Amino acid sequence: MPQRTIAVGSSVGLHARPASLLVAAAGKAVAGGAASSVTIAKDGAEPADARSILSVIALGAGHGDEVTLAAEGEQAETVLDELAAIVAAEEE
Repeated sequence: MPQRTIAVGSSVGLHARPASLLVAAAGKAVAGGAASSVTIAKDGAEPADARSILSVIALGAGHGDEVTLAAEGEQAETVLDELAAIVAAEEE
């Protein structure tokens, strides 16, 4: 399963808007058939479903923390590129 480890760029971490953007993109990727599953994990913990806002926020990933995204499917690399860009974005 392809994966990417990326630092969280948002000053508020993966909370509120950054988390909702990630969850929406992951959900769209799975619903559209680009990936069959997308997960996110922090500090080597069990991966969580990246389509679940509660799971993403529960990670407690703050600014600068590293998270690992993983995806399965024919377009997994493309999906990971898109999701990594969202996680790394430095928006407020």
